[in-house]
Amino acid sequence: MKDKPISRRQFFKEAGVLSAGVMFAGYGLSAKSYANIIGANDRVRLAFVGLNGRGNSLLGTCGKSVKNVEATYLCDVDSNALSKGMKTTEKFGFSPKTEKDFRRLLDNKDIDAFVHATPDHWHAIGALMCAQAGKHSYVEKPFSHNPAEGEMLVAAKKKYKVLVHMGSQRRSFPILQEAMQLLHEGAIGDIYMGKSWYVNKRDSLTIEPGTVPANLDWDLWQGPAPRSEYMDGYVHYNWHWFWNWGTGEALNNGTHEVDLLLWGTQASFPTKVSSAGGKFAYQDAWETPDTQTITWEMPGLVLTWEGRSRNGLQDMVGMGERGVIFYGTKGSMRTGGNDYTIFNRSGSKTQHKSAGDMVVAGQDTTSPSVQIDACHLANFVDAIRGTAESNCPAEIGHKSTLYVQLGNIAQRVGRSLQTNPSNGHIIGDRQAQALWSRDYAKGWEPKV
Repeated sequence: MKDKPISRRQFFKEAGVLSAGVMFAGYGLSAKSYANIIGANDRVRLAFVGLNGRGNSLLGTCGKSVKNVEATYLCDVDSNALSKGMKTTEKFGFSPKTEKDFRRLLDNKDIDAFVHATPDHWHAIGALMCAQAGKHSYVEKPFSHNPAEGEMLVAAKKKYKVLVHMGSQRRSFPILQEAMQLLHEGAIGDIYMGKSWYVNKRDSLTIEPGTVPANLDWDLWQGPAPRSEYMDGYVHYNWHWFWNWGTGEALNNGTHEVDLLLWGTQASFPTKVSSAGGKFAYQDAWETPDTQTITWEMPGLVLTWEGRSRNGLQDMVGMGERGVIFYGTKGSMRTGGNDYTIFNRSGSKTQHKSAGDMVVAGQDTTSPSVQIDACHLANFVDAIRGTAESNCPAEIGHKSTLYVQLGNIAQRVGRSLQTNPSNGHIIGDRQAQALWSRDYAKGWEPKV
């Protein structure tokens, strides 16, 4: 599958969204009218797995914005989340059935594809099972919990000839496609540096012994992960900050910006990866860093990501809570997600385009932008139909995720990593190499 930016008109034509009912603001969709996205004639039947937050948002976006799709099944280990999802479907005329254990749906002929919005430790494992059953998958970022899973999922996509599409929504947004095309055409010359960032105002976290709620199957929630005692505060969001299930802020949010860095620079895998930071703002229950800077090096290019989970001061260049800047021999480009600005070498603005009233809400845990979600979901279902190519296929999803995983590994072992530029593998560091994969609960060991 190709990863080639296309023009605005070509994108909307291929995605099936040019219609009299759609209004455009710049190169984005109007917040008042993005709901009229039109799909092809072939109905795609979807099962949504994980419905507490992100999955419920994707379900609603499909109902509003992607025509000729049907939610045939909703699946969650929490009955309250299932009820939330059912209320969402009532707005759009879907009549899905419900299931607690998605494995019971793998052979169901009424399902073409699965949308995975589960915790990180489920992402690759769930999509791998779907591939083995011949089902397509939309996998929320990060692509995997660890690098070994990512490699297995790429191999499974090829072996079972299915579509695996990572939820890197910016890949499908026309204004960013145009920005990346300009970079590839040399708008700022040869790019030698790129930096990205994400900030939030997360509070201190206390975890306490508790009783598993009657609505939650805690054993199935843990799934492939080694078993841990239930604690109040883990679910349904704070699992992000514990290595057994989550991957920290770097993969929770940084994956998006790092993916833009790789898209814009067309970088290979790095040769050196470093990370600095730790848990500084509070001495609380978090295991993952709340402050972190990751650096990737390769010949002629250095890339960085900075994460500040507990200090909301926005970046000094006035780009808000998240963004990316590219530096080249002829100038620079920056983007916050719904626009881009080009500067000459002196720092003067030479070009700017905006998606109008489209907002990227980086601290929204359910959806940073419904409009961007709509474009990416439309691309996914059209790729299933064969009328478009995936804008973020498995190979791209794995690479962008691996970059950030390497940063976390460097952080955990406390030193820089030397890596193979052909595949990102760690060279000559047994302790770091041990974090390439993980242990699994008995009976859950993945295989292609």
